Amino acid sequence: MDAKISREEVRHVANLARLDLSEAEQERMTGQMNGILSYMEKLNELDTTGISAMTHAIELQNVFRPDRVCPSLDRKEALQNAPGSDGINFVVPKVI
Repeated sequence: MDAKISREEVRHVANLARLDLSEAEQERMTGQMNGILSYMEKLNELDTTGISAMTHAIELQNVFRPDRVCPSLDRKEALQNAPGSDGINFVVPKVI
């Protein structure tokens, strides 16, 4: 396998991520990252001409209800069960 990333680059990325990797972890990460990059290179060999881009593997549809104007509660009815109100707004204790 052709090395795509060096151990020094792994050490640099780990430093940027504020990770303290041991020598064994650096070695393992170098191998794993090289494997990932080799796989990406293999995927780049595929001919994707005429294939549309997708954002998700499964076609999804919006499940929200359509927006429509509906009558709302009357203010007096909405404030009826409020623990405190001034007739216009809910009155709640000040929290800081």
